[in-house]
Amino acid sequence: MTKKKEMLEQKKQSSEQAVRILLRPRMTEKAHSLIASRKYVFQISSLATKLAVKRSVETVYGVKVLSVNIVRIPRRHRVFGRVSGWRSAVKKAIVTLKEGENIELFKGV
Repeated sequence: MTKKKEMLEQKKQSSEQAVRILLRPRMTEKAHSLIASRKYVFQISSLATKLAVKRSVETVYGVKVLSVNIVRIPRRHRVFGRVSGWRSAVKKAIVTLKEGENIELFKGV
């Protein structure tokens, strides 16, 4: 295999892995208010680390990440009338971008 093919294969694998780490953007009122300070919120895999999230955002969106903060929200017991159950646990990342960078996905929201 040539070097160029190897590099393309590695890039493809890293982008596939990046998609598995970033599950979806979290668009709530609070998350939308953070966009003014260049902070974006994503729901991430429960096994993701700060470094993995940073690399994933840089790979998928092509921006420079300054910092990543991770928040775990534990599962909660919920009761609806006679039916009781659990709300799922969530792990989310708050990503701060470099000055002048933005993510187009959040622009129209």
